[in-house]
Amino acid sequence: MDFDLLKRVLVAIESRGVKYAIFGAVALNLLGLARATEDLDIFVAPEEPNIERLKLALRDVFDDPEIDGIAARDLLGEYPAVQYNPPEGSFHIDILTRLGEAFSFADLEVERVPYHDVTVTAVTARTLYRMKKDTVRLKDRADAELLRERFGLEPD
Repeated sequence: MDFDLLKRVLVAIESRGVKYAIFGAVALNLLGLARATEDLDIFVAPEEPNIERLKLALRDVFDDPEIDGIAARDLLGEYPAVQYNPPEGSFHIDILTRLGEAFSFADLEVERVPYHDVTVTAVTARTLYRMKKDTVRLKDRADAELLRERFGLEPD
């Protein structure tokens, strides 16, 4: 993970006023549980102006015409997820407005957490646990168990 690039993206998202929540491995790291990753997973509020602010934030960091391919109609439609792959490096961003029928942006419990000298929005440990505990991926189930143990979460 290119942490300088991650920080630039998060600063841009914050400065543009995007309504978002970090989840996945970056959220685990923000919660103090180290896990390697090559991507940033974010939920964004499913509102066209918010998606436009996200695109502006990405343009602040990347000179990439592919950003225009991130369309509100996709994120607000039947399959509410897109992956943005910047032109340089192996870092990518998974952008969602909902995760199947299990989670929508409105369902997320979030908190503001420090990341270096910027404060960002991430899902809570409890929400991340709920997102990971019943998946088929073994690493997600292992993450869920770590979250449960570290934060004293009760199994649902």
